[in-house]
Amino acid sequence: MERERFMKLLPWISTPLLLIVTVVVWKLSTTAFDVSPFVLPPPEAVAQTLLEFLRQPDTWLVHARITLVETVVGFGFALVTGVVVGAVLGRIFWLELAVRPLVVALQVIPKVALIPLFVIWFGFGLTSKIIIAAILAFFPIMLNVLLGVRSVEPGHREVMRSLNANRWQTFSSLDFHSTLPYVFAGMEVGIVFALIGAIVGEYLGGNEGLGYMVVVSLNALDAPRLFAVIILLAGLGWLLFFAVNGIKRFMIPWHESVIETGIS
Repeated sequence: MERERFMKLLPWISTPLLLIVTVVVWKLSTTAFDVSPFVLPPPEAVAQTLLEFLRQPDTWLVHARITLVETVVGFGFALVTGVVVGAVLGRIFWLELAVRPLVVALQVIPKVALIPLFVIWFGFGLTSKIIIAAILAFFPIMLNVLLGVRSVEPGHREVMRSLNANRWQTFSSLDFHSTLPYVFAGMEVGIVFALIGAIVGEYLGGNEGLGYMVVVSLNALDAPRLFAVIILLAGLGWLLFFAVNGIKRFMIPWHESVIETGIS
């Protein structure tokens, strides 16, 4: 009982301590080594710029909302297609063998190289960013779903057959519950990849969003502003990840990844 309570409190203790240590090391590095503020601005300058951002929601909130829409919509497309494709390939072994070379080829292509094509085809608006976010999030979701479908114990299927369960009963009672943890494992990775895709798309071919703010800060050589935008991106990624994690805790409270740690 005491161990469970400690495990639940540990992130709330360790996270502030790690942040404090990081800021202290950061500050000491800028003073002890006389680092140029153009290379590594002091933390107080970044904090001041971040506070100025937060006082002007009309500036950063608009860009954050655009990045959020691109990420969530792209992730939604990736989730639907990844689950469908992963389930089909997981159940039809010969089809998975047939398309495996194509899947591997598409997976190893550097997705950044596709962004100029998407900009040419779909313009500088939201569409090209949504597509690259969906592509990056698709593969981890699809591969985890495929693994989950293949991981269902054959003995459990035999038990369902012995109970004269039909296909729907087998799916709802066995396949769905067995595959769901793998789906959420892919979702936790996929939401991060979707955010990366949206940011990279904005960075290379956008005129709005937090990725665009990174480009503007870089072109102006405004390091405090650049660090402040990165912190905003980290906060957005944190919120998205823990939103997916919260859904996971609600949907599969019985799974060991939720029960053992109490925080996963």
